[in-house]
Amino acid sequence: MGAYILRRLLLIIPTLIGIMVINFALVQFVPGGPIEQVIAQMQGQGDVFQGFAGSGEDAGASAPTGDEQYIGARGLPPEFIAQLEKEFGFDKPPLERFLNMMWNYMRLDFGESFFRSISVTDLVLEKMPVSITLGLWSTIIAYMVSIPLGIRKAVKDGTSFDTWTSGLIIVAYAIPGFLFAILLLVLLAGGSYWQIFPLRGLTSDNWDQLSWLGKIGDYFWHIALPVVASTISAFATLTLLTKNSFLDEIKKHYVMTARAKGLSESRVLYGHVFRNAMLIVIAGFPAVFIGVFFGGSLIIETIFSLDGLGRLGFEAAVARDYPVIFGTLFIFGLIGLVVGILSDLMYVLVDPRIDFERREG
Repeated sequence: MGAYILRRLLLIIPTLIGIMVINFALVQFVPGGPIEQVIAQMQGQGDVFQGFAGSGEDAGASAPTGDEQYIGARGLPPEFIAQLEKEFGFDKPPLERFLNMMWNYMRLDFGESFFRSISVTDLVLEKMPVSITLGLWSTIIAYMVSIPLGIRKAVKDGTSFDTWTSGLIIVAYAIPGFLFAILLLVLLAGGSYWQIFPLRGLTSDNWDQLSWLGKIGDYFWHIALPVVASTISAFATLTLLTKNSFLDEIKKHYVMTARAKGLSESRVLYGHVFRNAMLIVIAGFPAVFIGVFFGGSLIIETIFSLDGLGRLGFEAAVARDYPVIFGTLFIFGLIGLVVGILSDLMYVLVDPRIDFERREG
């Protein structure tokens, strides 16, 4: 197992490099950039997109060369544009910029945001609590509800319980998360009916004055609605996956043998079937967590006025804040690859009979 883990760890390096090469190359063909963003803001055009839209008949023309290569830069001193290029590092060729960036990343130096005067690491750490809150609690709730429900549906396969619960979770899966979040706001956060839950933030303004028990209650009071909105669509896939896994195992001969020996149904299900049926569910844990952690977080964070990684990524993309874009891409890519290795380790913990080295051989 040690050799297998070592090989997987070594594969992280070329995989990360491949991810960064592809995205860095794609960015070179995307119109706009940090310099255009600065020019647009200086000219009162808001952002780079408005700068392109407001360039009149020149917007559809080919990009000028030399000192006029930036649309909207006409009238600005060439020395100023050159200074901007030097500050952002665009006075170097793309290959040199990429190699310097990767060398810094390998030393865990992710640079500083172009527009926020804060290091990328500090910026990510500042936004991380919101995304961890949504991802962790949504995943825990999804597993705590879906696994027992899936087991029960497998035992009651074909009954009315199985039918109406399947309909319920499919309806929940079909509801868009952002629409359900708005519904929760309208009903429970003072939109039109009851003011039961707070509208924004992870904590109250008087957080520091609360007791430790009050802080715990205040924290869960604030995260209740966004976590529910993030979790609503996660039940269907996990529940049906658990049910089908149990149905496959229940039909096998070792289950009939265990029943023939007089073992109770609970002993058969949780002592024998559970370990084998949970392998595929555990294998999907990293995907569920990463999916909830990143997917849809922008909309949920915006609706509930939470300042997390979703909004950070969106704002960085709009502003062309390349250090934030590539720094977070590197960090999250590394997290995803490490979580994939952890899922293999969970396989072995659940069923020690699995030997990845023998399978590879």
